[in-house]
Amino acid sequence: MAASGSGARSLPQHVAVIMDGNGRWAYRQHLPRVAGHRRGAEVVREMVQSCVDLNIPHLTLFAFSTENWRRPPLEVRLLMNLFRLLLKREARKLHENGVRLRIIGDRSALERDILQLIEEAESLTQNNTRLQLNLAVNYGGRWDIAQATRAAIAALQSADLNLQELDEQDIARHLSLADGPEPDLLIRTGGEERISNFLIWQLAYTEFYFTDTLWPDFDRASLEHALHSFAHRQRRFGRTGDQVLEGDCSVSD
Repeated sequence: MAASGSGARSLPQHVAVIMDGNGRWAYRQHLPRVAGHRRGAEVVREMVQSCVDLNIPHLTLFAFSTENWRRPPLEVRLLMNLFRLLLKREARKLHENGVRLRIIGDRSALERDILQLIEEAESLTQNNTRLQLNLAVNYGGRWDIAQATRAAIAALQSADLNLQELDEQDIARHLSLADGPEPDLLIRTGGEERISNFLIWQLAYTEFYFTDTLWPDFDRASLEHALHSFAHRQRRFGRTGDQVLEGDCSVSD
């Protein structure tokens, strides 16, 4: 898929991904679940490179939800160890590739050494502009809205303003992705068709793409298929189809 000319205009500026299917992939390969997660981590690296190559400036990956703590303790430990390895091994590579890394989510439950690795990786990559990579770790959409609402209320109170003045913009500016565009395209692998408490607020006008492909099998061709589907959709944002077409014509004129 071209990343220039009319092709570039049809590309999403922000892709969000629910990476589902690691465990089922491992089961089908007669491997332990951790093997699926390890292969999934390799696909993350490939996905990041694909977005860099295609000039997609924002990528958000759902790595670990607030509900994932309910998984067997051994699997949780393995996932956290994989996260440690990613931060240790990939931060320098991301930096060299011009990628800025940010971790979004509730950090209060993360261990101290992980918090230190997050701080180091974010600090190293903070000035990069080629791709904004957001990893959602211990993240939940409801948590995000709740923490943003608390922050918005605190800001109004500190400014000695009436809480009745609280509006959507007040909350939106405190959400985890407040400093970037909302996702244009959500991809969910693994065959499920739900958002699983991911970016509830930010997905209001996002195009959804569901695929049966398991995350460890999701390759560059799979991504381009999703992008092709996105390019052929008409995003109306409350307008009629004719209004959208008229707007497109005026821009091209």
